[in-house]
Amino acid sequence: MRTRRCSALLSIVLLLAVAHTACGPPGPSVEEAIRFVEDAEKRLDALGIDAARASWVQSNFITPDTESISADALRRLVAATTELGKAATRFEGLDLPPDTARKLKLIRTSLDMAAPSDPEAQAELTRITTGMESLYGRGRYCRSDEDCLDLGQLTTILAESQDPERLLEAWRGWRSISPPIKPMYQRFVELANKGSRELGFSDLGNLWRSGYDMPPDDFAAELDRLWEQVKPLYDALHCHVRAKLAEKYGEELVPLDQPIPAHLLGNMWSQQWGNIYDLVGPPAGRSSIDLTPILRQRGVDAERMVRYGERFFSQLGFDPLPQTFWERSLFTQPRDRDVVCHASAWNIDGIDDLRIKMCIQITADDFNTVHHELGHNFYQRAYNKQPPLYRSGAHDGFHEGIGDTIALSITPEYLKEIALIDRVPGREGDLELLMRMALDKVAFLPFGLLVDQWRWKVFSGEVGPDRYNQAWWELRQRYQGIRPPVERSEDDFDPGAKYHVPANTPYSRYFLAHILQFQFHQALCRISGYEGPLYRCSIYGSREAGQALNEMLQLGQSQPWPDTLVVLTGQREMDAGPILDYFAPLQEWLEEQNQGRSCGW
Repeated sequence: MRTRRCSALLSIVLLLAVAHTACGPPGPSVEEAIRFVEDAEKRLDALGIDAARASWVQSNFITPDTESISADALRRLVAATTELGKAATRFEGLDLPPDTARKLKLIRTSLDMAAPSDPEAQAELTRITTGMESLYGRGRYCRSDEDCLDLGQLTTILAESQDPERLLEAWRGWRSISPPIKPMYQRFVELANKGSRELGFSDLGNLWRSGYDMPPDDFAAELDRLWEQVKPLYDALHCHVRAKLAEKYGEELVPLDQPIPAHLLGNMWSQQWGNIYDLVGPPAGRSSIDLTPILRQRGVDAERMVRYGERFFSQLGFDPLPQTFWERSLFTQPRDRDVVCHASAWNIDGIDDLRIKMCIQITADDFNTVHHELGHNFYQRAYNKQPPLYRSGAHDGFHEGIGDTIALSITPEYLKEIALIDRVPGREGDLELLMRMALDKVAFLPFGLLVDQWRWKVFSGEVGPDRYNQAWWELRQRYQGIRPPVERSEDDFDPGAKYHVPANTPYSRYFLAHILQFQFHQALCRISGYEGPLYRCSIYGSREAGQALNEMLQLGQSQPWPDTLVVLTGQREMDAGPILDYFAPLQEWLEEQNQGRSCGW
C-alpha cells in the first residue's frame, strides 16, 4: 500500500509540474513595462546627476581623490544602466505604447559605454575611463624638468609658427603623452565590449550606431552617403592647400603627389586649417576681417566673450542664462591646479544648472567656440521639461550642430551690429570670408568621419592592439590626405593624443553636426526673411527664427530624429546640399586655381 500511495502522489506531482510547464509563469504585462520605465527613469536621473557633479569636480580639480570619486559615481550609473538595459529585454514582443517602447530602447543606448555585470569589472572599467581622461588632462611635453609645455602652449606653437622644425617638435611633443594610455585603452575595449554584448550588441561600436533610430548598418551607410556628397569640395580645398604649402616649404617637404605632412596645417590634429589662412588664402589686397586682433585691441576678456554669446540667444527671444551659470562655470585656466581645458557644456541637474568649462583664449576661434558651447546650454534648457530620458538632442549630431548653427551667423553684419567692427566690408571680401570658413568647416569633415571609423574597427576586433597606430594613419591618409611628418610605430598611440579617444566620446556626432548646421542655417535664414547669399546671412535679432528654433529644441529626444528635423527644415533626411550651396563660389574659385595641378594622393 505504501508503495502504491507514493506512486499515486508522484503521479499527481508530475501532472502538476507538466501543467505548470505548459502554462508557464505569467509573462510581463504592459502595465509592468510602464511601471518599469517610470522607476528606471527616476533611478537613472538621480544617478546621472550624481555622476555629473562628480565628473565636474574631477575635470576641474584633477587629483587621485577626485578621480576615485568620479569613477565611483560613474560606476554606479553604468551598473544601473546595464542592469536596467538587460531587464528591459523582458518586455520585447509586447504591444507597448510608443512612449514606453521608445524609453525602453533609450535605456539600452543611453550611455557611451556599457559595463559587464561583474562588479569588479565595472569598477575597473570606470577607473580606466576616469584615469585615461585625467592622464590626458595632466599631459605635458617636457624638454627638461623645468621646461614643460601643456596642450594650450603647444597648440599656440602649431597655430602661430611657420618654422617646420619648431612645428615638428610641438607635434611630436604632444604625442609623447599618449603611449601610456594605450594599455589602458586596450583593456577598456575588452571590458566595454563585454558589457555591450551583455546588452545584446555585438560590440561597443554596434551599440553606438544603434542610437540613431535606424539599423546600425543603415547608419554607417548614411555617413558614407553624406561624405560622398561633400568629398569633391574637400578634394578641391586639399589640392589648393597642398600647392600653397609646397610654395612656402618646398616640394621636398610637401610633395605635390603625396598626402600633406600633418604638422604644417596649423592645428594639433590637422582637423581645422584656419591658422594657415595667410599661407593659402586668396591674393592679398581684398577686404578681410581678422577678429582676433580686434577682440584683443578692445580689451575683451573671457567673461565678455561669453556675454556676447548669451546676447545672441537673448536677441532671438531666449531667456538669459541663470546667475548660477556665471557663478559656477570655468572660463579661464587656473594657475594653481590641473584642469581638463577641453571646452564642454554641462547641465548638472537636467533642469537649469547650466555651465561651461573652457580655458578661453581671446581669439576668433574661441569666440566661435563660446557660441557653440552656449548652443548646448540653450538646447539643454529648451528640453528640460521633457521626461529625463528625453533630455537630449534628437540625436547627438543635433546637439553639436545647434551651437555651430548660431556661429554661422557670426558674419560681418553681426560683428557690425555688436560694435566689434565699424563697417561691413563689401562683397569683394566674400571669397576671403568663405576661405576662412572652409579651412575650418570643410577641412574638418573627413576627420569628423574617421575617428569613429577607427574605433568601430577596434571595437569589432578588425583592428587589434598590434595595429592601432597603423590603422589610424591608414584612415587619415585615406580620408584626409594627411600623413605623419616622421615615422610612427606601434610604440606610439597617436589616437590617444585626441581628447575624445581617452574620454570615450563618440565622434560621428561632429561630422553630422557639420552637415546639419548648414541645413539648420538655411532653414532659419529662410524663416527670418533673409534673401541673399547663404554665407552672408545672420539670424541675429530674428524672433521668428528664434521661435522656430525653440520649437525644434524643446522636443529633445522625444521622437525619432526625422520627425524633429522636419519641424524646422521641412525635410526628413539629412542633406549636404546646403553646405555645397554655401561654399559654391569658393569651390568654383578653387577649381580655377587647381587647373594644371596634380590633385589627389
